Amino acid sequence: MKSISSVISGHKTLREKIVEVLREAIIRQKIRPGERITELEVAERFGISRTPIREAFRQLESEGFLTIIPRKGAIVSDIEEKDIRDFYEIKGILEGYAARRAVERMSDKDISRLEQFNAEIRDCAERQDVSGMTKAHNAFHELILESCGNRRIQQVVGGLVRQFLRFRFYVASLVHVEDIMREHEAIVKAIRERDGVQAEACMKINAQLGLEVLLKEFAAGYSKPK
Repeated sequence: MKSISSVISGHKTLREKIVEVLREAIIRQKIRPGERITELEVAERFGISRTPIREAFRQLESEGFLTIIPRKGAIVSDIEEKDIRDFYEIKGILEGYAARRAVERMSDKDISRLEQFNAEIRDCAERQDVSGMTKAHNAFHELILESCGNRRIQQVVGGLVRQFLRFRFYVASLVHVEDIMREHEAIVKAIRERDGVQAEACMKINAQLGLEVLLKEFAAGYSKPK
């Protein structure tokens, strides 16, 4: 197998590349919930030292992908149905409120940036670039949060998203891009028309889409290996 260090671009550190490789493996269930991953195993497989692996494990734990057990390595975190429901309920309420406030504050340039992020989502989907698609999706939502004028909401939602980034990556790999585009276009339209009530409603519908997709997959067997 080719060493990770031989495929890293000049803009990515070893830690970042390891995070991408392991995150993608977990999202695609090549490594399933409940399975153990050790620093030594990853180091031997990819021919690298354990320091960047340890850093990568910490980042993946903060994103909700791994649970680190001292002196035993890491275990792929399980997903519980209640976690999914709680996350999207809070996300829908707070992001909906943020969208309503952002309507009064976003400039035409900001709205154009939202449209650009939406175009990037489509481009990444066509290339089957789940990571790039998720980054553009995050940027779309983060711009609305930044524009709401409430730093506390931005911090709270940002913290939740970091803990449950796994859900957003997983949804991006499952939801048809046309569904995402349609929901985002409805949000942009409401903001452009300065309709705060509609922007809030559209954002809540967007959260509901993610919830429904994940619950369907959860029911189909996205769980610990038997």
